[in-house]
Amino acid sequence: MERDLVGYGKNIPRIEWPGGARIAVSLVVNYEEGSEYSTLDGDAHHETNGEVPSPVPPGDRDLFNESFFEYGSRVGVWRLLNMFQRYHVPATFFCCALALERNPEVAREIPAQGHEVCGHGYRWEEYHLMDMEAEREAISKTVESLTRTTGERPVGWFTRYGPSVNTRDLVVAEGGFIYDSSAMNDDLPYYVSVQGKPWLVLPYSMETNDSRFWRGGLVSTNDFYDYLQDTFDCLYEEGASHPKMMSVGLHCRIAGRPARSRAVERFLQYAHSFSGVWFARRDEIAKWWLERYPFPLAF
Repeated sequence: MERDLVGYGKNIPRIEWPGGARIAVSLVVNYEEGSEYSTLDGDAHHETNGEVPSPVPPGDRDLFNESFFEYGSRVGVWRLLNMFQRYHVPATFFCCALALERNPEVAREIPAQGHEVCGHGYRWEEYHLMDMEAEREAISKTVESLTRTTGERPVGWFTRYGPSVNTRDLVVAEGGFIYDSSAMNDDLPYYVSVQGKPWLVLPYSMETNDSRFWRGGLVSTNDFYDYLQDTFDCLYEEGASHPKMMSVGLHCRIAGRPARSRAVERFLQYAHSFSGVWFARRDEIAKWWLERYPFPLAF
């Protein structure tokens, strides 16, 4: 996990997306509801990353916070799935395995509608706090569980607050994965060296992400829509000569709420008004890149 402060630099690859698209739009839904910290699951504290600060002592059950997460699995995920169906767009679901074990109907529906199942850990917890063996076990447990509940073996990996220093070695050693999204440092996929071999990274984003309603001070859904639109416009304009990739991060308990879902829908309407837009699952982007732009890159 060495740092790279140079990247592509001024030599931005002049790539081609399918159909000559100027931009690849990757919709990502983080499905975490039911896998967050909970005293019911033996954790020492309840989930503290709630939308509203909680006065409940950490060691006690926070019933309001629990119900906040439940909205995502009861209502929000279906609102987003229905929206994707209406606009005929595929998405990647970052799936916590325990969350889907607790909602098998959603587990079946995600692949049934043509969306990607990506590994998001067994629970929504910090893997960078684990020792190497605990993280290795969690990765294997996640793969087994998601394969069983969804019928699809995940080929991508991303966890809460990103990777540990061991994550890429462990993901590669597990076998079956083709990419991770444990970085936020580029507008295009790129390769790193893991165990002496090239490994593909598809960068993610925390700014074109509905979590900013928590952390970034957003109040108006117009703010979120405007930010998505401005990001799209910039990358689409640059894509006339150098096609790019745009990640949109969503959560069922956040963007799945009525008002916030309208910002997402307006963005889909806007992006659909342009030609040369490729809405793609992350595994589709990864497979395209691995096939068309294998390491070492030559443009």
